[in-house]
Amino acid sequence: MLKIHRTNFRAQRKRVAQKTGNPRISKITFQSLRHLKGTMEYHRTKDILHVMKTLGHRNINNTLVYIDLENAIFKMGNDEFTIRVAKTPKEACQLLEVGFDYVGTIHGEEIFRKRK
Repeated sequence: MLKIHRTNFRAQRKRVAQKTGNPRISKITFQSLRHLKGTMEYHRTKDILHVMKTLGHRNINNTLVYIDLENAIFKMGNDEFTIRVAKTPKEACQLLEVGFDYVGTIHGEEIFRKRK
């Protein structure tokens, strides 16, 4: 069963590489996609333990490679955020729905942020 999926994946990959004229596509593997997921998850959360649990690693040393990959891909280090303050629960729900993350509460007002 696995051999059928592997063969199908290779054929699709080859077809896309020829159609787009990009031979690098033919080098993509399932492992490449796993590395991409780990790198993007670390970039999004900056939480190496979360990435470790997501990928099912037992040893943190296996996960630390994603920090290096993230640094190599995103050299600019864009840690800029859009900040919003919610004064009511309705405003908080609206911010969460559009992708803001809860940061904390200051003086009874909830603070949310989202990467630019």
